[in-house]
Amino acid sequence: MAPQPQSGADVRRTILATTVGNALEYFDFTVYGFLAFIIGKLFFPSFDTAGQLLLAVGTFGAGFVMRPLGGVVIGAYADRAGRKPAMVLTIFLMALGCGMIAVMPTYAQIGVAAPILIVVARSIQGFSAGGEFGASTTLLVEHARPRTRGYMASWQFASQGLGVLTAALTVAILSFALTPDALERWGWRVPFALGMLIAPVGAYIRRRLEETHSGDSARPAPGGTRRGGRVATLCREHGRAVLVAIMITMGGTGASYVVSFYMPTYAIHELGMSPAVALSAAALTGALAFGCAPLVGRWSDRVGRKPLIVAGRIALVLLIYPAFAWLKASPTPAVLFTVVGLLTVVLAIQAVPSITILPEMFPESVRATGMSLVYSVGVAIFGGFAPFISTWLVNASGNKVAPAWYLIVVALVSMAGLPYLRDRTGETIDAPAASGVSSYSKV
Repeated sequence: MAPQPQSGADVRRTILATTVGNALEYFDFTVYGFLAFIIGKLFFPSFDTAGQLLLAVGTFGAGFVMRPLGGVVIGAYADRAGRKPAMVLTIFLMALGCGMIAVMPTYAQIGVAAPILIVVARSIQGFSAGGEFGASTTLLVEHARPRTRGYMASWQFASQGLGVLTAALTVAILSFALTPDALERWGWRVPFALGMLIAPVGAYIRRRLEETHSGDSARPAPGGTRRGGRVATLCREHGRAVLVAIMITMGGTGASYVVSFYMPTYAIHELGMSPAVALSAAALTGALAFGCAPLVGRWSDRVGRKPLIVAGRIALVLLIYPAFAWLKASPTPAVLFTVVGLLTVVLAIQAVPSITILPEMFPESVRATGMSLVYSVGVAIFGGFAPFISTWLVNASGNKVAPAWYLIVVALVSMAGLPYLRDRTGETIDAPAASGVSSYSKV
């Protein structure tokens, strides 16, 4: 059983430490996506501009292939050894991948080994990110009182926004300050070098957190067995929860990654905008996510998770096509800022309660594993490759609005899981009667 919720001062300390650590980690993971237009040219020079971009964003997606594996391995470690050790591990792994990219020779220097090593670095980052979400989110919700769990979990989404904001601002400042030639020769490496600072800073911050899980619940109950380990137990005893949670995750993750990561590339290559303008729009996305998330979290604690998820998904389906069509018809900075701002608010309305409801679906003994697995699978399939799919759709169809159709289809399919979603707002997360077993456990 998780410890009793902390005092107000301790909760604020937990929010600060977790937010800063997550923001630093997402800075590293997302800055690659913002620099795809340069990385494609330097590491895939044998292709035309469209092919370079496609391969660059495809490599971005390759990091997501490793997320489910990282989610299973690091999530199980968090359930066995505690949330803190897992969160410190993810920080060091992310720094390793970022440092590799910072010093990576280009294709012109070492040939085909360069793009191969880029994929290796992105895979390390993906492995780390796969475990980060489950460990950090479970720690946040386990520190929360029943009526503040949405607010606490909202800082996961807020910290991602802060990481996106910091990454976008860093690349935007470099774009303003350096000539295109300097940015291509060495400037693109600066954000990755800065990202290596997450190891000492992030580890120090996270080691000061109070642990919420001793690992005792991972031991078999008296007279019971743990056949096949945590993943087998998770799928056998909580199979329906796994399926429903993946469906909930897929509904918003594609749009989130398109708006946050693909939109700068889309604005530059499809709308003809400058990198500085496109990255400023991404910074706006991060700022709004950071600012809106706690408000939506408070809102979900008052009205429940499910109503906001449903409202957000419906709004997303209705708005995404008109938003892309407006951008195509009027490709101006003002329209770009308006579109990404509106879509970010809509995404926050459905993402924050989704993040909150996921850990509520699993008991403590497999909570981090379940969280990491379902989120990583959903993000890997429908989020990580959303920029790649969007780029391919635009190139294959010649229609700049094509990404909207993909996002609409994914959102609609995800809504099939909503009738099976149990809203546990206000309930104690580890109460036996509300453990999720009766509602979700059997497929």
